[in-house]
Amino acid sequence: MELVTALYLFPFAYIVYLVCKRAVRKRDECCYMLHYECFKPPEDRKLSTERCASIVFRNKRLRLEEFRYLLKTIVSSGIGESTYSPKNVVEGREASPTLKDALEEMDEIIFATLDKLFEKSGMSPSEIDILVVNVSLLSTVPSLTARVVNRYKMRADIKTYNVVGMGCSASLIAIDIVQQMFKVYKNMNAIIVSTESMGTNWYMGRDRSFMLSNCLFRTGGCSMLFSNNKKLKHRAIIKLNYILRTHLGSDDQAYKCCYQKEDDEGYPGFCLTRHLPKAAAQAFTQNLKVLVPNILPLRELFRYLLVSTTWTPSDLEKVGKGLNFKSGIQHFCIHPGGRAVIDGTGKGLQLTDYDLEPARMALHRWGNTSAAGFWYVLGYMEAKKRLKKGDKILMISFGAGFKCNNCLWEVMRDLKDTNVWEDCIHNYPIKTLVNPFMERYNWINDDTLSFVRLN
Repeated sequence: MELVTALYLFPFAYIVYLVCKRAVRKRDECCYMLHYECFKPPEDRKLSTERCASIVFRNKRLRLEEFRYLLKTIVSSGIGESTYSPKNVVEGREASPTLKDALEEMDEIIFATLDKLFEKSGMSPSEIDILVVNVSLLSTVPSLTARVVNRYKMRADIKTYNVVGMGCSASLIAIDIVQQMFKVYKNMNAIIVSTESMGTNWYMGRDRSFMLSNCLFRTGGCSMLFSNNKKLKHRAIIKLNYILRTHLGSDDQAYKCCYQKEDDEGYPGFCLTRHLPKAAAQAFTQNLKVLVPNILPLRELFRYLLVSTTWTPSDLEKVGKGLNFKSGIQHFCIHPGGRAVIDGTGKGLQLTDYDLEPARMALHRWGNTSAAGFWYVLGYMEAKKRLKKGDKILMISFGAGFKCNNCLWEVMRDLKDTNVWEDCIHNYPIKTLVNPFMERYNWINDDTLSFVRLN
């Protein structure tokens, strides 16, 4: 009888424990985002279908079968004709990039977003206590953080962190770094800069597992301003409620599913293997087992206790079975890494087209901008005036390693500021997300491919 009573009481005791844990976390932690600025490249960098074709044709190594693979991939990628390419690729120098190209690319994105961030927030560079810059594919000496400190003549006691190799999840890793610092130091202001070095990492070979990155990744970046000073709470746009990081690096298959290396012919690139969906499912499942009881309301926690034992790493769809994630979350900010990532996450969490719209439209308009992608999705929500005071936003990301990093935000006031979506938001949502590449270039055969290259 005592055992039966204990079994019945256990779920209630567990719920009480979680409620107390949340209360302590809310009291002790404070991380406000005051402002963010996404990068909008110059219009002459825009990748129309014709410009994409000219870049593809420049790779003399591609045979007809690889060309048709690229054709099919671009068409089904969910990316439109308004994304942007690095300057050296537009100018036809992707085969021989230089360090100068990489630094100029970073300077343009980082300084443009930071200039606007300081201007619009009213915060001076001398008021920044913590600086985190994340660029996965570029490590320089001095570091990129040092480059920022030098440009804005920041204080000598500023705490800087240069994050590399973390992939599309780097933004949330940087936020975690800032949050941990906020636990130690009071009344601090922090800046995070998230972007990626695309121009000097363009793949020039013909291995299909490497070619996918050229189809998905595009130019973009974002700078964000955070503070744990409660006196600035009235200026905050969102507040961090919870963040969770899951890492499957100990699993060899997951570790190697997204990998920077050289192909069999010696061409460097970023390899995306067929094991990626499985790794994502495993990481997402393990992540949600911890995340769910920390973010959903009490009525859903009881249901969580009943269904979580049925979740399996090999079946992502079971993650959302029996749970209503929208009972405590109004908005889902999924990293726009690709159509398969967005659709798979949406299916696993039983989300609607309305929930997935911001990620799908951000992918169509901007492409996969790596760690900066979240903020283009958030910008879409803001431009559509979806974000109201008290709303909860769940950010979901995947990254090389293999990682799944998620966090929950709370909207501090109705958001309706202008951003990079201002000039095009009236065109969205777009119902048909098929790129016209196939329609315009499906006629290519061996003879015409040779002819086009010669001309």
